[in-house]
Amino acid sequence: MHDPEIQLTAAVHIVKTLTARGFEAYFAGGWVRDFVMNFSQKSDIDIATNAAPDSIRKIFGQTIGVGEQFGVMIVVEAGVPFEVATFRSDVGIKDGRHPEQVVFTDAKNDALRRDFTVNGMFFNPFTEEVIDYTDGQADIQNKIIRAIGDPYERFSEDYLRMLRAVRFAARFGYAIEENTFQAIKNNAGFIKDISVERIFAEMSKMLTGKNPDASLELLHESTLLQQFLPEAENLCGIEQPPQFHPEGDVFIHTVKTLSFLPENPSPLLAWAALLHDIGKPSVMTVSDRIRFNNHHRSGAIMSEAILKRLKAPNALIDAVCSMVDNHMNFMNVGKMRLSTLKKFLSRPTIRDELELHRADCLASHGDIQNYDFVKARLSEFKVEEIKPKAFINGKDLIELGLKPGPLFGKILSDIYDLQLEEKIADREEALLEVKKLIVK
Repeated sequence: MHDPEIQLTAAVHIVKTLTARGFEAYFAGGWVRDFVMNFSQKSDIDIATNAAPDSIRKIFGQTIGVGEQFGVMIVVEAGVPFEVATFRSDVGIKDGRHPEQVVFTDAKNDALRRDFTVNGMFFNPFTEEVIDYTDGQADIQNKIIRAIGDPYERFSEDYLRMLRAVRFAARFGYAIEENTFQAIKNNAGFIKDISVERIFAEMSKMLTGKNPDASLELLHESTLLQQFLPEAENLCGIEQPPQFHPEGDVFIHTVKTLSFLPENPSPLLAWAALLHDIGKPSVMTVSDRIRFNNHHRSGAIMSEAILKRLKAPNALIDAVCSMVDNHMNFMNVGKMRLSTLKKFLSRPTIRDELELHRADCLASHGDIQNYDFVKARLSEFKVEEIKPKAFINGKDLIELGLKPGPLFGKILSDIYDLQLEEKIADREEALLEVKKLIVK
């Protein structure tokens, strides 16, 4: 992220340069919204102007025509890239994302083709005037997310806007205006027309942003969730044993787990929190009480299928599935042998797993003793103590006269366990232990 002061100075320079050439130019979009909301941290600055792309290219030294056919240019100023877009009206709907035709227009008509009133304002950095054709300031005052104009038209232009409405409402703690929300419910099925990559990206923003729990609730209430993530919708009504889960069913528990995540969680932690109990419905049994035996294993398998369907990055899929599979092991940490505990603490995602465990506990029985135990051990051990370099390797076994084979792995694993248990102190003691094993 660029330094806000440098970004602001550079953006003002672009606007000043355009106005000096006789053009109209303003800040636009998310930065203006955040300015009106008086946020200390603001979105990147976009610029809207009546200068055509050809003029923008001639005026500025470094430009990139990323969406020139739609009037969008990138202008690099002071090393900061800015989206500089020509005022436009969109005509027709080509593919649920792009218009059939773009007509260059004035500021008012440009504002009226944007998604939500809170995002439709402009800002003049010289007069410090907010130019508001959509009543965005009033909706900010009243804490409302409202589509500009006809919500059915706005969503048909890009159905991803339905997810964006949910994200903005959750992030700001706003309500979605009644007609806008009804349009989302009536059009929810069209979210399947959006590429899964865009859905995944929007969901990741929700889960790693503010109030991910509110996002999940709104996705459920709007019926969007059942369209692209039915496995999460299926958590509704899955009752749990009240002695461990007084909060309610698995969906309620998942919502609460998200609410206890730290601020700005990693995508790994956020997705693992959403999916950690996704396997419960498939393994639920009722005998002496409700049980979900091996739901972590089932959940890991389901998580892999879900994330692959959403075309998530492979590294994220592997990490999240491993975290889901491992999340029940925290109950055993106090009884683990030292070697087992060190292996547990050496997991590459252990910090995120620890936060998932904390949120999981706070969302249910509230007992975080194991969280405190693991956190204390992580602070006690040095990194080299948790995962030290092995004293010996396969080459050493060959030099002792052993032939490579299945026994190699077991010997090396047993010796490494002794090393982790601190029962051997160096390479020489490790070799002595190998010799004892050979004699046996």
